[in-house]
Amino acid sequence: MKKSTIWLLTIVMAITFVGLLLVQIMYLDNIVKMRDDQFEEGVRRSMFWVSRQLEQDEARHFLDEDVSQIESSSIYAQYADGSTPHLGGIKYTINTASGVEADITIKGDADKITRIQSNAQNGVSGHYQSMQEELKDRYQYQKTLIEEVLLNIVSKSYNRPMEERADTTVIRKYLKAQLENFGLKLPFEFAVVNKNGVTQYSTAEYCCIEKNDANTYVQGLFSSDPANKKCFLKVSFPSKKNYIMSSINFMIPSFAFTFVLLFIFVYIIVLTFRQKKLTEMKNDFINNMTHEFKTPISSISLAAQMLNDDSVRKSPAMMQHITTVIMDETKRLRFQVEKVLQMSMFDRNNTSMRLQEVDANAVVESVVRTFKLKVESYGGKLTASTDAEDALVMVDEMHFTNVIFNLLDNAVKYRDEERPLELNVTTKNLPDDKLQITIADNGIGIKKEDLKRIFEKFYRVSTGNLHDVKGFGLGLAYVEKIINALNGSIKVESEINQGTKFIIILPLIKN
Repeated sequence: MKKSTIWLLTIVMAITFVGLLLVQIMYLDNIVKMRDDQFEEGVRRSMFWVSRQLEQDEARHFLDEDVSQIESSSIYAQYADGSTPHLGGIKYTINTASGVEADITIKGDADKITRIQSNAQNGVSGHYQSMQEELKDRYQYQKTLIEEVLLNIVSKSYNRPMEERADTTVIRKYLKAQLENFGLKLPFEFAVVNKNGVTQYSTAEYCCIEKNDANTYVQGLFSSDPANKKCFLKVSFPSKKNYIMSSINFMIPSFAFTFVLLFIFVYIIVLTFRQKKLTEMKNDFINNMTHEFKTPISSISLAAQMLNDDSVRKSPAMMQHITTVIMDETKRLRFQVEKVLQMSMFDRNNTSMRLQEVDANAVVESVVRTFKLKVESYGGKLTASTDAEDALVMVDEMHFTNVIFNLLDNAVKYRDEERPLELNVTTKNLPDDKLQITIADNGIGIKKEDLKRIFEKFYRVSTGNLHDVKGFGLGLAYVEKIINALNGSIKVESEINQGTKFIIILPLIKN
């Protein structure tokens, strides 16, 4: 898949996820606003109902009070002779000609009503006039009573203490019942304040809660009071935010699933780019491998053709030269084959190791002797200082030898052309029964950004103008894998144009 195609899919999926998140956020915002509006409407309706109910309670209070006073001073309280009237009434049932039946109750002194009944023989018209007089008197009485109540409410009500006009217990009962009618079952605290905001009285917890305008609602009380006597009911809901947010709990799994999908998408994209890069590295590896194999095969093929020449076979010196060429190119080819085999190790979970007791000093000296001619052919110098008194380690000799060889080979590849190559290999003992092997050179060095990645598979350090450096990008990855398998560690120190130092630490056998 082309990189442009991957980027296009990435952009499309990113836009899709952003759009999905925006739609979810907008939907969530609309739900919160709608829930908040419903809450506010329910609270305001409840508070208005409470205010009206308190006004009705006050009117009922004055009505009961004035009724008692008027009846106690009424001319109907007793007769002129001092006797107590028999208040009550007489019930009449009337049947009309059309069959309609109606009940009429005449309230008043039963004795007086009886006298009215006794005069019934004077005719229906007389009886009807008596009833009209009774009803008129009753109407005048009720009218007088209502006028007295209204006068008291207007003139006396606002002078009563607010604790009596709006009792805390009554307000809480009314407000709680009305809020529950709107489905708002959550705790609240309230206070009654005057027009200046001074608290007249409040519930116990009202002063302790944090005031928030979004959680507090205000309703005027007793609208007929003068402006300077106005009081207001303030109700606060400390848990309003939790109540509003509880309505969107069902959206949490939706967001969780979206972020899981987003994480998987990002992971897949990163993995795709890594795989593409790995594929490109493998393609470079195959190209390099083909080139590396082609050169020794061509040399061996040319030497074999020369052996068919009779004149060449008759010359011992030429035969010796051709034999040396064939042997060198065969070694070179075998080395490249080992490189390919090393790559296969990275595709297996376990590395096959045949551990045995090995003298690291002896292995280092052997590799140095073999590699010394190659270093000298470039005008360089290779020295070894095996100062470790105890160098017995448990390693796979073949892999351990390849580790030292790879590090020396890298030093030759990345030498500085402007000065003679200097290579130094040292061994020494460390505390805690450890062996340290150091391979230092004076080559071109490694950049800081490359130091973190030099042990990655297929990664090759940029060599600038050096275009003759060949390799597969597996040497250092192989070195680290082997050292880790031997329970050791490896680190690198390098500066540009100052050289590079590889430090290997292995446990000794007695440890």
